[in-house]
Amino acid sequence: MHIPFITGFPGFISRQIIVELIQQKKVEIIYAVVLPTQLAIAKEVAKELVKESQNVNIVIVEGDITLPNMGMSDETLQQVRKQVTVVWHLAALYDLAVPRDIAWRVNVHGTQMVNEFVQTLPRITRYMYFSTAYVAGTREGILREDELIRPTAFKNYYEETKFEAELLVEKMKTIVPTTIIRPGIVRGHSRTGETIKFDGPYFFINMIDKLSKLPVIPYVGKSTAYINVVPIDFIIKAVVYCSESARAAGKTIHLTDPHPHPVEEVYRHMVWEVTGKLPKGRFPLVLARKGLDLKFVRQRLGVEKETLDYLTWAAQFDTAVANEVLKDSDIECADFIDSLPSMIAFYQMHKKDEHYHVQIK
Repeated sequence: MHIPFITGFPGFISRQIIVELIQQKKVEIIYAVVLPTQLAIAKEVAKELVKESQNVNIVIVEGDITLPNMGMSDETLQQVRKQVTVVWHLAALYDLAVPRDIAWRVNVHGTQMVNEFVQTLPRITRYMYFSTAYVAGTREGILREDELIRPTAFKNYYEETKFEAELLVEKMKTIVPTTIIRPGIVRGHSRTGETIKFDGPYFFINMIDKLSKLPVIPYVGKSTAYINVVPIDFIIKAVVYCSESARAAGKTIHLTDPHPHPVEEVYRHMVWEVTGKLPKGRFPLVLARKGLDLKFVRQRLGVEKETLDYLTWAAQFDTAVANEVLKDSDIECADFIDSLPSMIAFYQMHKKDEHYHVQIK
């Protein structure tokens, strides 16, 4: 029986990992380090997650990943070191518009603090680190899992700081059994559409919804690029499997869609699902960028301007390592377009609830 320690709780992915571990009856106790400002909601979420599993205990630990030993008390630290066997490091700032200094403190310095903590755990059997497929920055072409090449530029500070953090975790592979996970753009559940935050591909849905009363909704620019969006259920089943797979130890794994669709094809289906009509004409990308430079336009449309950088980025992710690790499982990535209706249905049901929307700055 594993005893996991998880950062990033009560975030969406960490919640879902805990649910999966409980459903698979792999845990009886789980430690989750939580910022003081998140304690109340974390306790509420933890209570909800275990209400049907009386034999599972989620121990909420007050702390901060940017501090040595994550700011845990000596008593808690002693208890954790005696028990924990798997560390899941998910805590990060995922906002594409995050300022560099704030992103660096959490994503890079915070990861260094977690790395140092991991090395003090005598029972550690696996360190699971969540990076991103977008550490590639502006590199294009086929991007491989065994590459960590510094690009000439990054599209935003999120990408840059996740690249720097991954460099630090890469060194951990020679110290403890480590698996680096590089997800694509994560969306809601492929069947239910459930998510807790409308970001990533939902920014385009926000825009389409806001423009839905126009007689014509145009394409934004012209693109031959592909977009890589993966459902949360695929990510969760794959990472839990990887955490126990000997083949995954010491590996970096692209959990990306092996059969992605062109950006324009996805956009066309989104417009159809939201409005019942197909896009016509084109709005120049340069004008879209200028428009989203204006705060009131960004907020009115519900779109971060950094989102546009992914419309024309010509790169695809090789999944050779992921395919090898997952080959004996029945875990597959659902087709994005086939499962788009459930994603849009969930969005329509909750689009007026501000709790789901990201604050656009």
